[in-house]
Amino acid sequence: MFLPGIDPRRMQDMLRKLGIKQEPVDAERVIIEKSDGRLVIEKPQVFRVMMQGQESWQITGEVREETKEEAEEEQVSEQDIKLVMGKTGKSREEALRALKKHGGDIASAILELSS
Repeated sequence: MFLPGIDPRRMQDMLRKLGIKQEPVDAERVIIEKSDGRLVIEKPQVFRVMMQGQESWQITGEVREETKEEAEEEQVSEQDIKLVMGKTGKSREEALRALKKHGGDIASAILELSS
């Protein structure tokens, strides 16, 4: 919440006088889950802002949007897919589908595909 040309320390003093408390949060990535996918903010600058008893968050950074399918595929590692394929003899697509269905649980995916 810094304006160009204003000393950050002076800005903090002005905000404090207005009853606005702002504290930085050390974050590597921010993920916002949406019904149709998610927003991933890399290298974020995150601030927790307290004003008049209300807490809000200010986030800036490099944003990329992922579809629901991309987000689900990222949750299943390639190593897990290969392990399920090797234990069951099924295709990559079948192994991935079973892992997604069982939330990445390898044992459940193998049991499903083996029966």
